[in-house]
Amino acid sequence: MRRACDTVLGVHPGKALLALAAAAVLAGCASTAPADRPTDAAAVGPGTTASTTATAGPSGGTVRPWLDLSTYSISDPTSRWVVVNKQRPLSPLTYAPQDLASVGGGQVMRADAAAAFLQMQQAAAAADAPLYAVSGYRSYSYQSSVHDRSVERNGAAAADSSARPGYSEHQTGWAVDVGGGGCDVEACFADTAQGRWVAANSWRYGFIVRYPPGQQAITGYEYEPWHLRWVDVPLATYMHDRNIVTLEQVFGLPPAPSY
Repeated sequence: MRRACDTVLGVHPGKALLALAAAAVLAGCASTAPADRPTDAAAVGPGTTASTTATAGPSGGTVRPWLDLSTYSISDPTSRWVVVNKQRPLSPLTYAPQDLASVGGGQVMRADAAAAFLQMQQAAAAADAPLYAVSGYRSYSYQSSVHDRSVERNGAAAADSSARPGYSEHQTGWAVDVGGGGCDVEACFADTAQGRWVAANSWRYGFIVRYPPGQQAITGYEYEPWHLRWVDVPLATYMHDRNIVTLEQVFGLPPAPSY
């Protein structure tokens, strides 16, 4: 069925009353949001200055222009867009989220991230790439024990390959290490069906591979194909469309290779 907008374009210019009606309809059409623009006010802030014209993405797809990168704080520890790295600790260091929900296997995440993870897990299983949560939220004290064990095994310098307490994305409740395919929390995860599926599809559920290959000078961490960070679908899509691979780059933050 043709839309009213398309129909009125054919109105004979000599019919004044119909022309006035056509102008009214067309005015309404001009204010209609693009089909791929989210309507959730929480996802699209009022101060966006992005272009309203879609452009071609790095792989030839459409780049959606609608995201306001000031929608959420990147410093508030409760924010889904909080950026935590070796130069940006949580404040307070001992922050603990209050809305944790199960993602299976005794692991928990913030409620919104947990719901997204369970949806992603179901989709991965349907694609013959079943995955599971290895490690979700970690408290400040738990991360302290993880880091202390790493110091004992590897020495203080090498131990910083594991985040210090207060500097860990896991402490936000937005991050999860995933496993499957016989390789958990190791580089070989990238070569499993699960690792390949996550790399190609996790953005659809609001997740990014937080520490991508070749970006250690920016993120401070070597490639971790198993470490996913939920940032919500609009931001993950924005980054995917533009081939932006780190949070530091998308928000214009300085690199954080070390403490």
